[in-house]
Amino acid sequence: MSEPIHHFFQDGPVAVAPYSHAVEVDGWLFVTGQMPILPDGTVPEGIEAQTRTVFDNLRSVMARCGFENAHIVQARVFLTRFEAHYERMNAVYAKLFPPESLPARTCVGVTGLARGCDIEIDLIVKKS
Repeated sequence: MSEPIHHFFQDGPVAVAPYSHAVEVDGWLFVTGQMPILPDGTVPEGIEAQTRTVFDNLRSVMARCGFENAHIVQARVFLTRFEAHYERMNAVYAKLFPPESLPARTCVGVTGLARGCDIEIDLIVKKS
């Protein structure tokens, strides 16, 4: 196994705690959970917009690490208002992937997320 590469980008998605944006090892990229924080530091209204923003942030990290065309093999979704947001989040999420290559996924309800956000998603990605 090669040494892990810790990626942190000063101009990347806003970091809300001490972490690397991603850690890369042997063709795998472990992307830290991203929040729906826009570049100006605001959070969009509504779970649909927040879900899209989270994926924009995740794809930004993937691209900065050279994994823009990689395979997303697993996603973990965390929702603060599970019952209210699950179906609406899924409607956006389903449009982000071809139906024949959906990643494995876990989705759980949590009591809170940083900055009062309603959603956080992390990824495991394999380089093509």
